[in-house]
Amino acid sequence: MALQHHDPAYCADLGRQWIDAWNSHDLERILALYSDDAEMTSDKIPALGFDPTGTVRGKERLRQYWRKGLDLLPNLHFTLIDVYVSPDSLVVFYQNERGGRICEYLRLNADGKIRQGSANHLVH
Repeated sequence: MALQHHDPAYCADLGRQWIDAWNSHDLERILALYSDDAEMTSDKIPALGFDPTGTVRGKERLRQYWRKGLDLLPNLHFTLIDVYVSPDSLVVFYQNERGGRICEYLRLNADGKIRQGSANHLVH
């Protein structure tokens, strides 16, 4: 499938939807933003006992990983700082409930679903 370019307003709105979905703590609402073959990379993945490479693949594995994360962080809350866009991706820059600042890189498929995500944390 050829990659469709998404307009900047669509990508920016998706960034806001992403923040709202996480703040709802509704796992199915979060997963609805992702494609079935989505993959996610984060240094938190091995820390929570998932793939040692730091990447999980497929919606079911994402569901398991994020379920554990949401269960461990009942006060999870993201505050949007900025959304940066390109024709096929966005970066959501936000602050979590502990004051940490994170950039989440999200690449979209032709249908406008998130196909690939990468959480990028500041190294202290």
